[in-house]
Amino acid sequence: MTAAITGITGNMGQAVLDALENVPEVDKIKLLRHDKKRMKKLLKKHKHLRRKIEIVDGGMTAPAIKKLVAGADIVVNMAAVIPPRSDHRPQAAVACNELGAKMLVSEIESITENQPALVHISTVAVYGNRSGGHPFVRVGDPLLGSPFDVYSATKIRSEFRILESGIRKWAVLRQSAMLHPQMLSGNVSDPLMYHTTFDAPLEWTTAHDSGVLIARILQRFATNSVPQRFWNRCFDIVGGKANRQYGMQTFDRGFKIIGGSVCDFFRPHYSATRNFHGGWFLDGELNDMFDYVSQTPENYWEEIGRAHPAFKAARFVPKGLIRQFLFKRLLKNDNAPVYWAKHNDDARVIAFFGSRENYEKLEAAKWQDVTLPDPAVIPTLSDNDTPVHYGFDFDKPDAELTLSDLKNVAAAHGGELLSEFDGDMYKPLKWRTQDGETFTARAYTVLRAGHWHNPLYDEFKWDFDRLCKKDKVFASVWYDTHANDEDYVYTLDDRFAAHIEKIDAEQNL
Repeated sequence: MTAAITGITGNMGQAVLDALENVPEVDKIKLLRHDKKRMKKLLKKHKHLRRKIEIVDGGMTAPAIKKLVAGADIVVNMAAVIPPRSDHRPQAAVACNELGAKMLVSEIESITENQPALVHISTVAVYGNRSGGHPFVRVGDPLLGSPFDVYSATKIRSEFRILESGIRKWAVLRQSAMLHPQMLSGNVSDPLMYHTTFDAPLEWTTAHDSGVLIARILQRFATNSVPQRFWNRCFDIVGGKANRQYGMQTFDRGFKIIGGSVCDFFRPHYSATRNFHGGWFLDGELNDMFDYVSQTPENYWEEIGRAHPAFKAARFVPKGLIRQFLFKRLLKNDNAPVYWAKHNDDARVIAFFGSRENYEKLEAAKWQDVTLPDPAVIPTLSDNDTPVHYGFDFDKPDAELTLSDLKNVAAAHGGELLSEFDGDMYKPLKWRTQDGETFTARAYTVLRAGHWHNPLYDEFKWDFDRLCKKDKVFASVWYDTHANDEDYVYTLDDRFAAHIEKIDAEQNL
């Protein structure tokens, strides 16, 4: 069996190659190489796998993709430009995450005989901000990418292309928050960590466990034992109840290694209060099938402590010095909320804090004035305080869904179903959005994967404030962290400069 893999030099990719050491059923591994130095280092680590490996040079471009896919039985697409790189180089994110993925899909579609299967790695970021009343997430929830998050937007678009493709066997796996070996050092090299809200619901998996998942999928594919229910569906890569934390809790556990906490190293206004992403997952079917979860965040931090004893030496350094030289210096980076406020980037200040006034209140606050999440009271319920509004009975089996159900979903979005439904969840249907635009999508794509066409699918335009005036599905989640009178539209122009405009939402509907 031949597996073709992209993104192998990333944190998840490296873990996949580690796990493939124990999968003799995979005879050949074709790897896409865009960074020769990193690939050389990786191959040096896996010398005895080298006989199985074929290198295909090039990034996510048509010639390289064509050569990679040729002769493959299954393709695993992990290639992605992720934050913070996607924040600094949004063009690269579009080229890899969106255009590259679309080229990959087209190439697989063009193969009529012995067409390879596709496993595509997506992200929890497609759900957008889920702090507040709906911290629990499941596949089928609305996809409300956070304003200015190019990463989530490109992932939403590439997902849609796959779900609506002519590939006969595919699966989309939405990666949770992932703990990887470079996480602590990465946190002190870019202010991305200041985008993480203290109350962000994060369900962690480790890079190791994610690698085991992919290796087990490949192993079972090679032995023709992948469950049929795996194919042509989306899944969340869950970590389970033991791996659920708030953003604040994760920071504190990591900073414990260097002898401090968030309150020692941050100030209240350093970190955003909304517009991140994350969620605690309700669906654990993927782990039921492949039994990949073995590690908890505590296991991870213990391993980091053992691997990097130098971190512990920081416990003897005054906390004020650590804050000054590791954390405060990041505030001058253009990816930091403090930088946005100082340079009057009102678009991002409003997106991440709700208003400049909210930011300035935090700037003047002390920690005792701030309400922080209590890690001792992480919910253990199986649902949200108020259920997400889907427009139909989400627990209804696919075989029992009717034309009326689909019409109700369209109406809940403020739109309309324009096709008849014969019970086939994968038959293309025509829909009309609340803006009067038509789009084609399968019933599975809309009802079970959460996709509903809106301007974000075509441009970097987040106008959920306006859409939610008529879209009950979007509104049921969006208003957890947005007021119904905000009425902003957030956009990125051709140069990826951020803009915000106050609109008359009622007039524009």
